[in-house]
Amino acid sequence: MPVDLAAATAAITAADPRLGSFIARAGMYGPRPGQGDALASLARAIVFQQLATRAAAAIHGRFVTVIGGTVTAEAILGTKVSALRGAGLSNAKTVAILDLATKVADGTVPLHGLAGLDDDEIVARLTTVRGVGRWTAEMFLLFELERPDVWPVDDLGVRHGWRLIHGEADLLKPRALQAEGERFRPYRSVVALLCWHAVHVERGQV
Repeated sequence: MPVDLAAATAAITAADPRLGSFIARAGMYGPRPGQGDALASLARAIVFQQLATRAAAAIHGRFVTVIGGTVTAEAILGTKVSALRGAGLSNAKTVAILDLATKVADGTVPLHGLAGLDDDEIVARLTTVRGVGRWTAEMFLLFELERPDVWPVDDLGVRHGWRLIHGEADLLKPRALQAEGERFRPYRSVVALLCWHAVHVERGQV
Protein backbone atom coordinates (compact mmCIF):
# COMPACT_ATOMS: atom_id res chain seq x y z
CA MET A 1 0.00 0.00 0.00
CA PRO A 2 1.48 3.38 -0.93
CA VAL A 3 1.39 4.71 2.61
CA ASP A 4 4.03 5.34 5.23
CA LEU A 5 3.16 2.57 7.70
CA ALA A 6 5.29 4.09 10.45
CA ALA A 7 3.41 7.36 10.18
CA ALA A 8 0.10 5.54 9.89
CA THR A 9 0.83 3.43 12.97
CA ALA A 10 1.73 6.50 15.01
CA ALA A 11 -1.40 8.36 13.91
CA ILE A 12 -3.71 5.37 14.45
CA THR A 13 -2.23 4.63 17.89
CA ALA A 14 -2.67 8.25 18.94
CA ALA A 15 -6.27 8.23 17.73
CA ASP A 16 -7.14 4.84 19.25
CA PRO A 17 -4.88 3.25 21.90
CA ARG A 18 -6.70 -0.09 21.58
CA LEU A 19 -5.69 -0.32 17.94
CA GLY A 20 -2.17 0.61 19.01
CA SER A 21 -2.18 -2.21 21.55
CA PHE A 22 -3.40 -4.64 18.93
CA ILE A 23 -0.60 -3.65 16.55
CA ALA A 24 1.96 -4.09 19.36
CA ARG A 25 0.53 -7.51 20.20
CA ALA A 26 -0.25 -8.97 16.77
CA GLY A 27 1.98 -7.00 14.43
CA MET A 28 0.96 -5.52 11.10
CA TYR A 29 -1.09 -7.36 8.52
CA GLY A 30 0.53 -9.31 5.71
CA PRO A 31 0.13 -7.75 2.27
CA ARG A 32 -2.28 -9.26 -0.23
CA PRO A 33 -1.21 -8.40 -3.77
CA GLY A 34 -3.74 -7.32 -6.34
CA GLN A 35 -4.35 -9.06 -9.63
CA GLY A 36 -2.27 -6.58 -11.61
CA ASP A 37 -5.21 -6.05 -13.95
CA ALA A 38 -8.39 -4.07 -13.38
CA LEU A 39 -10.76 -6.49 -15.11
CA ALA A 40 -9.27 -9.55 -13.43
CA SER A 41 -9.52 -7.83 -10.06
CA LEU A 42 -13.16 -6.86 -10.53
CA ALA A 43 -14.11 -10.33 -11.76
CA ARG A 44 -12.43 -11.80 -8.69
CA ALA A 45 -14.29 -9.41 -6.40
CA ILE A 46 -17.61 -10.43 -7.98
CA VAL A 47 -16.82 -14.12 -7.48
CA PHE A 48 -15.90 -13.51 -3.83
CA GLN A 49 -19.09 -11.62 -2.95
CA GLN A 50 -20.83 -13.15 0.08
CA LEU A 51 -18.76 -16.34 0.06
CA ALA A 52 -16.26 -17.79 2.49
CA THR A 53 -12.71 -17.26 1.26
CA ARG A 54 -11.87 -20.92 0.61
CA ALA A 55 -15.04 -21.63 -1.36
CA ALA A 56 -14.69 -18.41 -3.33
CA ALA A 57 -11.06 -19.16 -4.18
CA ALA A 58 -12.01 -22.60 -5.53
CA ILE A 59 -14.77 -21.17 -7.71
CA HIS A 60 -12.51 -18.38 -8.92
CA GLY A 61 -9.85 -20.89 -9.93
CA ARG A 62 -12.38 -22.90 -11.92
CA PHE A 63 -13.73 -19.72 -13.52
CA VAL A 64 -10.26 -18.67 -14.72
CA THR A 65 -9.65 -22.17 -16.06
CA VAL A 66 -12.93 -22.39 -17.96
CA ILE A 67 -12.34 -19.08 -19.76
CA GLY A 68 -8.91 -20.20 -20.90
CA GLY A 69 -6.55 -19.12 -18.13
CA THR A 70 -6.49 -15.36 -18.73
CA VAL A 71 -9.20 -12.95 -17.65
CA THR A 72 -10.08 -10.75 -20.61
CA ALA A 73 -13.40 -9.37 -21.77
CA GLU A 74 -13.11 -11.39 -24.97
CA ALA A 75 -12.39 -14.62 -23.11
CA ILE A 76 -15.37 -14.14 -20.80
CA LEU A 77 -17.76 -13.25 -23.60
CA GLY A 78 -16.52 -16.18 -25.66
CA THR A 79 -17.37 -18.69 -22.93
CA LYS A 80 -20.77 -20.37 -22.80
CA VAL A 81 -23.04 -19.43 -19.93
CA SER A 82 -23.37 -23.13 -19.10
CA ALA A 83 -19.60 -23.37 -18.68
CA LEU A 84 -19.52 -20.35 -16.39
CA ARG A 85 -22.31 -21.83 -14.30
CA GLY A 86 -20.51 -25.16 -14.31
CA ALA A 87 -17.50 -23.48 -12.72
CA GLY A 88 -19.69 -22.74 -9.74
CA LEU A 89 -20.86 -19.21 -10.47
CA SER A 90 -24.40 -18.42 -9.40
CA ASN A 91 -26.79 -17.07 -12.00
CA ALA A 92 -26.50 -13.57 -10.51
CA LYS A 93 -22.69 -13.65 -10.58
CA THR A 94 -22.65 -15.03 -14.11
CA VAL A 95 -24.87 -12.15 -15.25
CA ALA A 96 -22.68 -9.65 -13.39
CA ILE A 97 -19.42 -10.92 -14.88
CA LEU A 98 -20.91 -10.96 -18.38
CA ASP A 99 -22.22 -7.42 -17.90
CA LEU A 100 -18.80 -6.30 -16.69
CA ALA A 101 -17.08 -7.87 -19.70
CA THR A 102 -19.64 -6.40 -22.11
CA LYS A 103 -19.29 -2.88 -20.70
CA VAL A 104 -15.51 -3.07 -20.69
CA ALA A 105 -15.48 -4.37 -24.27
CA ASP A 106 -17.82 -1.69 -25.63
CA GLY A 107 -16.23 1.14 -23.64
CA THR A 108 -19.24 1.83 -21.41
CA VAL A 109 -16.99 1.21 -18.41
CA PRO A 110 -13.46 2.09 -19.52
CA LEU A 111 -10.92 0.76 -17.06
CA HIS A 112 -7.96 2.73 -18.36
CA GLY A 113 -7.00 5.90 -16.55
CA LEU A 114 -8.52 4.87 -13.23
CA ALA A 115 -5.42 5.92 -11.33
CA GLY A 116 -6.17 9.53 -12.23
CA LEU A 117 -9.67 9.47 -10.71
CA ASP A 118 -10.60 10.00 -7.08
CA ASP A 119 -12.22 7.25 -5.05
CA ASP A 120 -15.81 8.47 -5.44
CA GLU A 121 -15.45 8.81 -9.21
CA ILE A 122 -14.17 5.24 -9.46
CA VAL A 123 -17.03 3.93 -7.32
CA ALA A 124 -19.54 5.78 -9.49
CA ARG A 125 -18.03 4.32 -12.66
CA LEU A 126 -17.84 0.75 -11.43
CA THR A 127 -21.28 0.60 -9.86
CA THR A 128 -22.90 1.07 -13.26
CA VAL A 129 -22.09 -2.62 -13.79
CA ARG A 130 -24.87 -4.98 -12.81
CA GLY A 131 -24.02 -6.74 -9.58
CA VAL A 132 -21.19 -4.37 -8.68
CA GLY A 133 -22.09 -2.45 -5.57
CA ARG A 134 -20.13 -0.19 -3.31
CA TRP A 135 -18.47 -3.10 -1.46
CA THR A 136 -17.03 -4.58 -4.66
CA ALA A 137 -15.79 -1.16 -5.75
CA GLU A 138 -14.20 -0.62 -2.34
CA MET A 139 -12.37 -3.96 -2.51
CA PHE A 140 -11.02 -2.86 -5.89
CA LEU A 141 -9.86 0.45 -4.43
CA LEU A 142 -8.18 -1.28 -1.50
CA PHE A 143 -6.43 -4.20 -3.10
CA GLU A 144 -5.93 -3.30 -6.74
CA LEU A 145 -5.40 0.46 -6.61
CA GLU A 146 -4.02 0.41 -3.04
CA ARG A 147 -5.85 3.57 -2.08
CA PRO A 148 -4.92 4.66 1.47
CA ASP A 149 -8.23 5.95 2.82
CA VAL A 150 -10.94 3.38 2.04
CA TRP A 151 -13.32 2.48 4.86
CA PRO A 152 -15.66 -0.43 3.89
CA VAL A 153 -18.09 -0.22 6.80
CA ASP A 154 -20.52 -2.73 5.27
CA ASP A 155 -17.91 -5.49 5.30
CA LEU A 156 -18.63 -8.08 8.00
CA GLY A 157 -14.94 -8.86 8.42
CA VAL A 158 -14.12 -5.22 9.16
CA ARG A 159 -17.02 -4.98 11.60
CA HIS A 160 -16.04 -8.24 13.31
CA GLY A 161 -12.40 -7.23 13.55
CA TRP A 162 -13.33 -3.88 15.04
CA ARG A 163 -15.42 -5.67 17.68
CA LEU A 164 -12.54 -8.02 18.53
CA ILE A 165 -9.97 -5.23 18.84
CA HIS A 166 -12.24 -3.12 21.02
CA GLY A 167 -13.72 -5.93 23.11
CA GLU A 168 -17.27 -5.01 22.21
CA ALA A 169 -20.17 -7.40 22.70
CA ASP A 170 -21.92 -6.62 19.42
CA LEU A 171 -21.01 -5.56 15.91
CA LEU A 172 -21.32 -1.85 15.28
CA LYS A 173 -23.85 -0.80 12.69
CA PRO A 174 -22.26 0.55 9.49
CA ARG A 175 -23.34 4.12 10.24
CA ALA A 176 -21.73 4.02 13.68
CA LEU A 177 -18.57 2.47 12.26
CA GLN A 178 -18.47 5.16 9.59
CA ALA A 179 -18.40 7.78 12.36
CA GLU A 180 -15.68 5.90 14.25
CA GLY A 181 -13.51 5.90 11.15
CA GLU A 182 -13.43 9.66 10.75
CA ARG A 183 -10.62 10.08 13.24
CA PHE A 184 -8.33 7.82 11.22
CA ARG A 185 -8.30 9.86 8.02
CA PRO A 186 -6.21 9.62 5.82
CA TYR A 187 -5.27 6.08 6.94
CA ARG A 188 -8.64 4.30 7.04
CA SER A 189 -7.47 1.58 4.65
CA VAL A 190 -4.81 0.61 7.19
CA VAL A 191 -7.45 0.37 9.91
CA ALA A 192 -9.66 -1.79 7.67
CA LEU A 193 -6.75 -4.14 6.99
CA LEU A 194 -5.98 -4.30 10.71
CA CYS A 195 -9.59 -5.31 11.38
CA TRP A 196 -9.28 -8.19 8.90
CA HIS A 197 -5.95 -9.06 10.50
CA ALA A 198 -7.70 -9.33 13.88
CA VAL A 199 -10.14 -11.87 12.45
CA HIS A 200 -7.25 -13.93 11.04
CA VAL A 201 -5.43 -13.77 14.39
CA GLU A 202 -8.55 -15.01 16.16
CA ARG A 203 -8.81 -17.93 13.74
CA GLY A 204 -5.13 -18.78 14.06
CA GLN A 205 -4.50 -18.04 10.37
CA VAL A 206 -1.34 -15.99 10.97
